[in-house]
Amino acid sequence: MDIALLVLGIILMLTGIIGSFLPVLPGPPISWLGLLVLYLTKAIPNDWLFLGITLVVALIVFALDYIIPAIGTKKFGGTKAGMIGTTLGLLVAIFFPVLGIFGIVVWPFVGAFVGELINKADQKTAFKAAFGSFIGFLTGTFLKFMLSIIYTGLFIAKVWEFSEELFPFFYN
Repeated sequence: MDIALLVLGIILMLTGIIGSFLPVLPGPPISWLGLLVLYLTKAIPNDWLFLGITLVVALIVFALDYIIPAIGTKKFGGTKAGMIGTTLGLLVAIFFPVLGIFGIVVWPFVGAFVGELINKADQKTAFKAAFGSFIGFLTGTFLKFMLSIIYTGLFIAKVWEFSEELFPFFYN
């Protein structure tokens, strides 16, 4: 059963990392679920304080992911159309990787710019608002990604620490 939980934990960790970039998946909470599943194994002793702290951090970053782009957009004079454009641009980058890895950076900006152009009259204001929306998006994505990577590192460290208990068949 421990191996099944370990595999599920690994899947949740990888999904959490992917969820850092996809707006439909909450990356840090999914990564936290990976930590929780790992701690449910018999091999690893429960540490509810650690799990509680990491849960609170995951929920704070999850909430900030909605707040930061709005702050960036408002600070640069943007609207909801720019934020929607940023998200649509990200989806274009993911499902139609025309520009490869650079598409993750270019398409959200283009989406925000087009969204602002649809909503506003002049290009200068649209560009400024798109830039703010884009910076907010990048900041939120960076925070989610870094937290998911940190949680994955904690996961790997804990598996390494208790490898004899998790994989007794390798040590006999």
